[in-house]
Amino acid sequence: MNLQQLRAVRETVRQGFSITRAADVLLTTQPSLSKALAELENELGFLVFERRGKRMLGLTVPGKQVLQSAERVLREIDNLGKIGKDFGTDESGRLTIATTHTQARYFLPKAVALFRERYPKVRLAILQGTPQQIAQWVESGAADCGVATEALARYDALVTLPAYSWQHVAIAAPNHPVFRQAISLKTLARQPLVTYEPAFAGRSQIDHAFEAEGIQPNIVLEAIDADVIKTYVSLGLGVGIVSSVAYDAAIDTHLRAEPLGEMFGTHWTRVGLRRGVMLRGFVYTFLQLLVPKLTPSHLDEALLGR
Repeated sequence: MNLQQLRAVRETVRQGFSITRAADVLLTTQPSLSKALAELENELGFLVFERRGKRMLGLTVPGKQVLQSAERVLREIDNLGKIGKDFGTDESGRLTIATTHTQARYFLPKAVALFRERYPKVRLAILQGTPQQIAQWVESGAADCGVATEALARYDALVTLPAYSWQHVAIAAPNHPVFRQAISLKTLARQPLVTYEPAFAGRSQIDHAFEAEGIQPNIVLEAIDADVIKTYVSLGLGVGIVSSVAYDAAIDTHLRAEPLGEMFGTHWTRVGLRRGVMLRGFVYTFLQLLVPKLTPSHLDEALLGR
């Protein structure tokens, strides 16, 4: 049994049991990868994968345990490599952050700027996507950390820690009729609304609040980020409902925001990390710049159980 075989198992599963795609990721050939998997199964004495002809359909029951063991071993190998990098080289490397547009635009900039001052040799990359994509990127190791809403907490392979709480605000031109009386679900429902797509920024809670009162809102446009919503609100398309963090009174002077309080609930933006992974020193620093209460000992306890 060798690391090449364990990597072959892990990548085959990650690629939806496609030998071709797994071989491409591992920079090997399809026959070589198939041979490595067959040799592992022969050595173990049982099948790791369920097959129909040459096509792989999934993992067998013992195969699922093999995958768990392979992931643990490979994760520890990665951790050993990170120890070597931290103690054997200067403070350089790459930090990849997976997040949504709103977090990248409004929450991350201050921490990123401070981090760049402290670690000029570290290359930064920001991957933007849906909460589901963010979770998958962190889980697969494509990203070191993820920043998104509560959706990250649904993934067992991730440890998620609270960063900050927020609520929604209604935005429109300062003289818009919606501001002439107290804003309620009924007054909002009389207006054309511009807000997030269902996967983003608490949209499910917006829908649930209207449904609970038996009210049908008139949502005329959905978007994945607040800047697009604000653009179309500025054009008079409707009243916007956005995260409070996305409204800046000093910048959005052409718009007025009215806090909606608990109308659509209180939400948490969370930091997601892959369970069991050891972080490089500069990743600890970035997370503390982002959320000062996240100390290294707190992170180690959450990630490694120590």
